[in-house]
Amino acid sequence: MTDPVIVIAPSILSADLGHLAEEVEKITQGGADWIHVDIMDGHFVPNLTFGTMMVRTLRRITDLPLDVHLMVEHPEAYFEGLSDAGTNVVTFHPEATVHVHRHLETARNLGMKAGLALNPGTPTAFAEEVLDDLDLILLMSVDPGFAGQGYIPSVTGKIQRIRDLVSERSAGGVRIEVDGGISRKTIEQAFHAGADTFVAGSAIFGAPDPATEVRELRKLCTVRV
Repeated sequence: MTDPVIVIAPSILSADLGHLAEEVEKITQGGADWIHVDIMDGHFVPNLTFGTMMVRTLRRITDLPLDVHLMVEHPEAYFEGLSDAGTNVVTFHPEATVHVHRHLETARNLGMKAGLALNPGTPTAFAEEVLDDLDLILLMSVDPGFAGQGYIPSVTGKIQRIRDLVSERSAGGVRIEVDGGISRKTIEQAFHAGADTFVAGSAIFGAPDPATEVRELRKLCTVRV
């Protein structure tokens, strides 16, 4: 999987699931790079959402890379099923398990790219300790669990710190993803702070034309200052 410099990853959590194929077609026409899938277990976060079956369903209707964010306890229990279902990228939270390094290695051995997700209050040190084993760092810019929340401004500084860490360690292959409240009003600050991968749900699927919204979000990520 070769990724573009900027990745726009619409979150299927905000799509009209009664017309899933049509929703996927809209964002595909708009040039979406990945599809973001949130899996929640009702324990690690208060909400309960999709499981592996959603990944399998999406794989039947799209060739776009599937970016799965596990907001679950014991995420390692999901890896084999997700790999079999066609997941390309899997990300989990360090607080949800014990052997982070081992589970990153397991995910990669199953053919998936592996990432670590950091909540707004989770220290960046978690990612620093396993940076060489990461393909992606997902920075939550809302408290996870529900779609439609507003971007937490203080996360912008955290993006910058992670970008500096990645640069200092010459870990250029590590993507920096931001999820939560991403819209035309917020994507530029996240981009200029150093993010290169953007999850947007309500902003895209709640727009009159999701394809246009994907294009407009990308246009705002053109020249880093």
